Amino acid sequence: MAGETNKTQRRIVTVGDGSIYALEVLGLLLITIATVIAGAQEVAKMVQVREVTLADLLLLFIYLEVLTMVGIYLRSGALPVRMPLYIAIVALARHLILDMKSMGEWALIATAGAVLILALAVLALRYGHAHFPYGATEDGKDLRDS
Repeated sequence: MAGETNKTQRRIVTVGDGSIYALEVLGLLLITIATVIAGAQEVAKMVQVREVTLADLLLLFIYLEVLTMVGIYLRSGALPVRMPLYIAIVALARHLILDMKSMGEWALIATAGAVLILALAVLALRYGHAHFPYGATEDGKDLRDS
């Protein structure tokens, strides 16, 4: 009886893992398609107005970073924490560039402070990865490159 229950539990876990993986892949596919469409729309706008601004380039860079993040996740199964931090830094820089003239002094200081905090977080993560590497997990997967 206990052996049968154990088999059932393993089957449930196997089906659950497969279902979750399928949902992850579907979500990543949707994110990829939406990002490519958004990038194409941005390029079409630049072509239409015949002008490329720094804000446009930063937005395209954000889209590229999102695609890179999806690619890394698909290849390694792990998401480096630094990628969303880089995206946030670029997004805040873009916000500063676009809205600097209409922002108050405190909003400028707060946004610049947020960029500084994110940059320090990236530095702390890189220092941690260099001096305290992850090594391998229980299943033998090497996490040092994540």
